[in-house]
Amino acid sequence: MAIGLKFSIIIFSLFSMIDFTFTFSHTKPQPRFPSSPLHPELQLSSASDEKNLYKTKYFTQILDHFNYNPQSYQTFQQRYLINDTYWGGFKNNAPIFVYTGNEGDIEWFTQNTGFMFEKAPHFKALLVFIEHRYYGKSIPFDGDKNIAYANSSTLGYLSSTQALADYATLIIDLKKNLSATDSPVVVFGGSYGGMLAAWFRLKYPHVAIGALASSAPILHFMDVTSPYVFNNIITQDFRSVSENCYKVLKGSWKLIEDTFSKKGGPKLLQKTFRICNNDYDPDSLEGWLQTAWIYAAMTDYPTPSNFLNPMPAYPVRKMCEAIDRSSTWNNNNNNTLDKLYGAANIYYNYTGTVKCFDLNDDSDPHGLQEWQWQACTEMIMPLGSNNKESIFPESKWYYDDRSSYCQYAYNVTPRPHWITTEFGGHDIKKVLRRFASNIIFFNGLRDPWSGGGVLENISKTIVAIVAKEGAHHVDLRFSTKEDPKWLKDIRKQEVKIIASWIKQYHEDLKFNN
Repeated sequence: MAIGLKFSIIIFSLFSMIDFTFTFSHTKPQPRFPSSPLHPELQLSSASDEKNLYKTKYFTQILDHFNYNPQSYQTFQQRYLINDTYWGGFKNNAPIFVYTGNEGDIEWFTQNTGFMFEKAPHFKALLVFIEHRYYGKSIPFDGDKNIAYANSSTLGYLSSTQALADYATLIIDLKKNLSATDSPVVVFGGSYGGMLAAWFRLKYPHVAIGALASSAPILHFMDVTSPYVFNNIITQDFRSVSENCYKVLKGSWKLIEDTFSKKGGPKLLQKTFRICNNDYDPDSLEGWLQTAWIYAAMTDYPTPSNFLNPMPAYPVRKMCEAIDRSSTWNNNNNNTLDKLYGAANIYYNYTGTVKCFDLNDDSDPHGLQEWQWQACTEMIMPLGSNNKESIFPESKWYYDDRSSYCQYAYNVTPRPHWITTEFGGHDIKKVLRRFASNIIFFNGLRDPWSGGGVLENISKTIVAIVAKEGAHHVDLRFSTKEDPKWLKDIRKQEVKIIASWIKQYHEDLKFNN
């Protein structure tokens, strides 16, 4: 690659989008996260509130489960959250429900996984939410992020396999301390946490009797799933709502670039999109808009949400309504830029409290940023846009671009086929049918990550539940009175399946004793 050549890399965490503009002239890439305030969602039932939702505990965890050199025996404090309000106790071999933590602060995910809290009384289950190493407060090297995140030597202990071993070690120790060695464990997870839940069941079947893996794109890896399916699904989400909305979004990138190049154009864009300062370029504005369209599609929930940002029910529909209706943002009803701002406002400023937007904001309110390391080592999940019908600008996926960035940022070369080597992915039906059991894969087809999900039943006990109108792990959210029938039915189906696992476990336990 020529010196000084500039290219853009988009690295997606399942919950964060990081857009890097990178040059070999030693310009440091800057991550860009949504710039409006993010608030964890607490839709708690009358029986629970924030204060008694869980208790915070710490477990002394080993640094490296797979080596025996002296440094491997270092330890760190791993955070986990626990709720025993409804647990039936060890004497009754009551179940333990474990959430396999994602790439961020475990409290955020816990507060957005109402399904487990709402079903705990039914199952008399103990609830445990384990934080993923290197995220939240579960930081190795005495909790010092400056050391833990310093370079590849210390970041090298951050991987999915280490995380799964953490979970197994903690669960086994917890069961022993509770005298609950015969209590069945079911693991739950959404998004990357759902991937971990499925993989945990495959790797540690002696620890967990089953897994609910919601919106888990375990197939979204090189040579398994097309890099372009993610953006194609988002395009279809918007196009299915409104053809005019689709056309406006598709043509918006040229409009923005043309406007920026004209005299007075930068000022016009700054004023229209309420940009806080004039230190921006078309790429940053386009990235800001793309983030809104992507997250709206991911969280196109049928009820109002506050998971990423405060948003109404069906935000994609609301965005298209903002584009299709006559503009209310100024007196020019034909101003397409105003309509784009109105659509973006559904994601960034639905509450109306944000006065302006910093397009260069690199804040990380939920501690997601260390996904960059995982995306540079094992989690090579190709994403791009090559479809002429796409609402996004063309962005071809090239492994070499990712590898070059990772060499620059961490002096590390990705291992693009490690995940499918470790957990499988090719011929998934044939492989899992031979040895695996007791996994529920939920996917909503409006979720762009569903393109890398398991969408068909593999066996009688490896079940795919697919919701045409579903979004990203909508089944794990707190229920509301406004939930549609299809969502209620899916949760009932999941409860029925999990109950059958536990029943079979107790029957086997009784027979073996």
